[in-house]
Amino acid sequence: MRLVDSLSTTARMAALFSDESILKAMLAFEVALARAEAGLGIIPKAAAAAIESAARPEFYDAETTASASLRSGTISIPFVKALTEQIRKIDSSAAGFVHWGATSQDVADTALVLLLKEAREILQTDLGRLEDSLRHLSKTYAATVMLSRTLLQAAVPTTFGLKVAGWLGAVRRDHARINDAFDQTLILQFGGAGGTLASLGNKGIAVGQALARKLSLSYPDAPWHTHRDRLAALMCSLGVLVGSLGKMARDISLLMQNEVAEVAEPIAEGRGGSSAMPHKQNPVGCTLALAAAYRVPGLVSTFLSSMVQEHERAAGGWQSEWPTISSIVQEAGLAVASMAEVAEGLTVNGDAMRANLDATRGTIFAERATVLLSEKLGREAASSLVDRAIEVSSTERRNFVNVLAAIPEVSIALEAATLQDLRSPEHYLGVAEQFRRNLLDEREFSKRLVDGHMPEKQASAQKKSTGSAAKKGNKS
Repeated sequence: MRLVDSLSTTARMAALFSDESILKAMLAFEVALARAEAGLGIIPKAAAAAIESAARPEFYDAETTASASLRSGTISIPFVKALTEQIRKIDSSAAGFVHWGATSQDVADTALVLLLKEAREILQTDLGRLEDSLRHLSKTYAATVMLSRTLLQAAVPTTFGLKVAGWLGAVRRDHARINDAFDQTLILQFGGAGGTLASLGNKGIAVGQALARKLSLSYPDAPWHTHRDRLAALMCSLGVLVGSLGKMARDISLLMQNEVAEVAEPIAEGRGGSSAMPHKQNPVGCTLALAAAYRVPGLVSTFLSSMVQEHERAAGGWQSEWPTISSIVQEAGLAVASMAEVAEGLTVNGDAMRANLDATRGTIFAERATVLLSEKLGREAASSLVDRAIEVSSTERRNFVNVLAAIPEVSIALEAATLQDLRSPEHYLGVAEQFRRNLLDEREFSKRLVDGHMPEKQASAQKKSTGSAAKKGNKS
């Protein structure tokens, strides 16, 4: 990992997009192509064997290839030239069968797809860690009451379990979108000079299908040299994921402020310290995710701009993609890994959450008080009484419920037990727990019914089941 990239990637992601890894992916394409063509009798089997024996990354100098690409306009041309020369040393007659029927973009795009395939596995692992940890946190703190905050101000009570479930819900939705995008993106690129595979005659599709099987990739309906929609969907999906992780990181970093102190990132040697202030414990994991959330939207925009590609081969758009894609994927990988580490070791201070609730002096129950009084006195009168109590509570720094209870109209309208109950945040959580369970997808069937309506997926499944039963009945 280079120093300049140290806050924008992980060790695994950096290794994946290293020179050696890229060369390995390009060589994998050439070997698989040779095997596929040899299997179909298009090139000699001896040539395929020679190509395979030359396919070792250490045989090639990445710096030389990179320098030459500035003149060729693609990394593929100097790469294929170097591969051909290496094969010539092994079997001169085999050198003429290198890259047979393919074009430069075929090897470059397929190599990129192979790298993305590995990136998917890395992301899947860390997303699994993150989701497991968030689920555990949500269950553990399902009943831990805290302040909700709107416009950064104290609002009404909620639970930390619901807050965490909200983060989890977003991550799970993002994960599903990314999986769909990867499924669409992990496809072979093989179209030859102009996207028709004309040099292979009527065997083009057979070669492409065999090549796709050997690389464990899907085979598309047609080459996609200048159709970058699949890649764009993946980049956008990764951008949304990073945004969700940035939201989670922002919440946690705000909750970590000393004057709030409701949660804390894990403590470890060398993690989150300050070079000047030994007392500090900085939200380093959140900081890395937030840094990614600042950078990735611009990168996604850059990729979308590069989609406007000319005819069957782009001049500039395609050539701009590799560094953009590499950066987006690595930033996403860092954000996921960072927040997984944060979630796995997050310390939750329930006492601080309760203290911050109490610090509002009960004003967070003003909404509930208005609702209760409105039932007895009407909305206008109730609002007037609550506003008066809030003003006194604020100026005299007294508990809002005590002030409210001392107002004669209130004590007449509300029973003492009701006023006492008004002090309890646990009694003003509405359907927070049901929402939490919904987000964790742990709803029982009875809890899925809302106002007599069934969620779309459940309704669809029951409709199919009913339809199947009806058909069986008709048959009998």
